[in-house]
Amino acid sequence: MTDSIMSKAATMEIPINSNGDTGTLPEDDSLEQAANLQWSLDEQVGSSRGTRDLQQVMVSGPNLNETSIVSGGYGGTAEGIISTSSIKGSNMHHSSSSSSSMTAEEASRGVAVEKIETVKKWGLNTYKCTKQMISERFGRGSRTVDLELEAQIEVLRDTKKKYENVLRLARALTNHFYNMVQTQHALGDTFADLSQKSPELRDEFGYNAETQKLLCKNGETLLGAVNFFVSSINTLVNKTMEDSLMTIKMYEGARLEFDAYRSDLEELSLGPKDAVAMARIDAAQQQYQVQKDKYERLRSDVIIKLKFLEENKVKVMHKQLLLFHNAISAYFAGNQQQLEQTLKQFNIKLRPPGADKPSWLEEQ
Repeated sequence: MTDSIMSKAATMEIPINSNGDTGTLPEDDSLEQAANLQWSLDEQVGSSRGTRDLQQVMVSGPNLNETSIVSGGYGGTAEGIISTSSIKGSNMHHSSSSSSSMTAEEASRGVAVEKIETVKKWGLNTYKCTKQMISERFGRGSRTVDLELEAQIEVLRDTKKKYENVLRLARALTNHFYNMVQTQHALGDTFADLSQKSPELRDEFGYNAETQKLLCKNGETLLGAVNFFVSSINTLVNKTMEDSLMTIKMYEGARLEFDAYRSDLEELSLGPKDAVAMARIDAAQQQYQVQKDKYERLRSDVIIKLKFLEENKVKVMHKQLLLFHNAISAYFAGNQQQLEQTLKQFNIKLRPPGADKPSWLEEQ
């Protein structure tokens, strides 16, 4: 039907009058109706075909993982095709990297919060201890006192000062005596040289040279004993006593913290007894118990160390004072045999001359 109408329209003649205008034809309406009919038919056919295509797409749609996006204009090459699977993979990679960065950020944030809490606790503890210290100095606050232990601590500090003075004097004696021994050694060498160059005074210079060499030898033996005495006193003062004093310092700090938290608990106990105040009192009670345990533990450590220090001090000083007395007495009595026997008694070995200087092999 459509083909017959279009053929009829194609074979229709259009008359033209003398003026060049087209004539009015009765078939004009039929031609317009034929065109409208053709347009409506094409629209119905296209719509029915589009409906079938849409249904087919919805039933067997494309795989989104295999869908491609074409970049560029019409007729572009395959280089502009981007696979959606690669886009999905990149999105997954981006999400995993972002989650890992968020985890690292949370970890760093947790460390920062922990440091802030530590500084906060330290600041609060410092404030309480400073407040307690000022109160004690001005006589407004109470402090825990152990009279017997504090008396022992004062005795130790006074003993340490006196032993430091003994150590200073013993070192000075060692330096002076070392210089004297060096002088005797040089004087003996001079006398020996003069005995060779002065025939008329050979015997006199020779006697004095031998005497100075003997004194120099005995002086080096005495120096060995005195150096051992100085080393032992130095260990006792600067290591053993100092270790006990460090423990005492920690004990005194714990005592100050204990009194600070005790005073804080007492102040809270005198205040109101509402729910908020009771919660603060419970927290203060826990902190007070922690500080009390720390104080009692360090107090026990100080008592034990003072006891062992006293025993060690008596044992060490008994041995060292006996050594010092016997060595000095033998030296000034000129008893070389007794002086050497004293060093053997206390297991003191003298270094041979030049032992302090390294060998040529050690210098390489």
